[in-house]
Amino acid sequence: MKLGRMDAATHVKVWIVVGITIAGAIIIAEANRRRRRTPAIKPVQYFGAFIERFELLPSPQPPPPARRLLLADLSFAVSDNFDIKGHVSGFGNPDWRRTHEPADQTALVVTALRVQGAACVGRTVIDEFLFSMKGENLHYGTPINPEIQTDVPGGSCSGSAVAVAAGLIDFSLGTDTIGGVRIPASFCGVLGFRPSHGAVSSYGVLPNSQSLDAIGWIVRDPAVLQRVGSVLLPESVKAVKRIKKQLFFADDCFLLPAVPKQKTAQVVTNSVDSLSGYEDSKHINIAQYIASNVPSLKEFYEPSELKKGNSALKALSSVMLLLQRYEFKMNHEDWINSVKPSISLDVSARLLEAINYSPENLKSLYNVRTELRAALNTLLKDGGILVIPTTAVVPFKRDSKHKTSADYEEKLYTLLSIASVSGCCQVTVPVGKHDEHHISVSFIAAHGADKFLLDMIVDLYPLIQDNVAIASNNLLPAPPVSNGDIHTAELLKEKGNGAYKGREWNKAVLHYSEAIKINDANATYYCNRAAAYLELGCFQKAEADCNKAISLDKKNVKAYLRRGTAREKLLYYKEALQDFRYALALEPQNKAALLAERKIQKLLK
Repeated sequence: MKLGRMDAATHVKVWIVVGITIAGAIIIAEANRRRRRTPAIKPVQYFGAFIERFELLPSPQPPPPARRLLLADLSFAVSDNFDIKGHVSGFGNPDWRRTHEPADQTALVVTALRVQGAACVGRTVIDEFLFSMKGENLHYGTPINPEIQTDVPGGSCSGSAVAVAAGLIDFSLGTDTIGGVRIPASFCGVLGFRPSHGAVSSYGVLPNSQSLDAIGWIVRDPAVLQRVGSVLLPESVKAVKRIKKQLFFADDCFLLPAVPKQKTAQVVTNSVDSLSGYEDSKHINIAQYIASNVPSLKEFYEPSELKKGNSALKALSSVMLLLQRYEFKMNHEDWINSVKPSISLDVSARLLEAINYSPENLKSLYNVRTELRAALNTLLKDGGILVIPTTAVVPFKRDSKHKTSADYEEKLYTLLSIASVSGCCQVTVPVGKHDEHHISVSFIAAHGADKFLLDMIVDLYPLIQDNVAIASNNLLPAPPVSNGDIHTAELLKEKGNGAYKGREWNKAVLHYSEAIKINDANATYYCNRAAAYLELGCFQKAEADCNKAISLDKKNVKAYLRRGTAREKLLYYKEALQDFRYALALEPQNKAALLAERKIQKLLK
């Protein structure tokens, strides 16, 4: 009998082991099935910017005489809410990724960019569900702000800004809801564009809040900013045909940041003074203008704020956040309640506010949006541009143990709400640093004036950067170049010249590059290297070197001629013609410039 009882116990143990083995096999099988279903995420070390690396090749360049594709040789990445066929859009959260199937088609904007020659090389980190502004992600880490690594990169599209600022890609796409493109662009010191609401297709992009979402892009080069706009913005969004432009400086907004106006508003003023085609700037109190022209906003004033000058902007910020909460809840409440995803504390608090939000004045929220757009379109009609600081705060420190204060977030969102709620287009432009943080200004144009705004930035940007260097009293002088270094650099230049004459173009490039490493303030070295690049057919590199040479020496005729040649080869005829005319303005009898100008004029005809 004892033996029998032992056998029974043994049988029980065996069945337990078998059960555990079967359950383990089922779990492993399920894990393998998910791995097969979902492309594996490979950790990368590119400043922590990417969640996933892949390559979607662009459409091939048509043979001559077809025009060169507008985005040829450019690379880009997308935030983790853009559909890529065969991949899962993760929305910044592993539980979302786990519970969704791979996309069966690619987002329209991604396809449009590839058709014009750009290659998509990966998916970048975002704050979970685009619902924060820090640029931090509990699951995938915080991308590293490339130049000021102690600062957070800003969110929600942190990875997109970091990848561009680090030079890993030429441009990136992201969703700007309440600042998701503009904040990280500002914090990382690059350009960010939020287009007019509805101007760019969001088909194939996961929404946060449809009334606020806009598909934007981040770049280092304003020419690329404009080219991407030429592809993504519809033909109906045309440049404003007006001889004179006019800037409206929102003086009340420039009082909010603890940054001297000499580094922001004055930089813009000095830059515009150097250009023709601008009427005298105006100075306005934008909060008072909004308060007078958006009657539905009165419902959202805090009684304690009524006597304060920026109460209208604070009320507008409240409208923006309430709209976001309501629409996010409508979009994603069911999934959140059923899955109960693992979420960071910061984002969890925001989601809880959204899920528990029950609007009492929903109609008024949308009325504010309509009234504000009409008011700004009236103010900015016929070529007006509103100038404001991008944010009223600077980035806080990375991995800070302190939560961002309510005051910090209130200041951050106050200025961002103007474009988010109105749906007007906005460009964020870096203007150097203050107290070792990147700072920026923004330009807002009327709804639908996107191309007009981008054209203006292309003209204004180089002058802004020149004036930033003048205005920034914190910039340290470059270490002096010794006589021995100058001699070595000149010897390398002469070696480059010898290689160039011997038609050894690659060797010439190497010698000029070594000279530039020793002395990067010599325009001739860049100009000579551009000549070698032209012979090698590296026209974009030649254009970039000429840009640098011209920034160092604005009377460098050869740099204008070589940049014009590079642009002609890239089929940018209007820009090439402008360069040849600059050269003629400096040397009216320059035969090469005269011949090139005539040639381009014939091509344009």
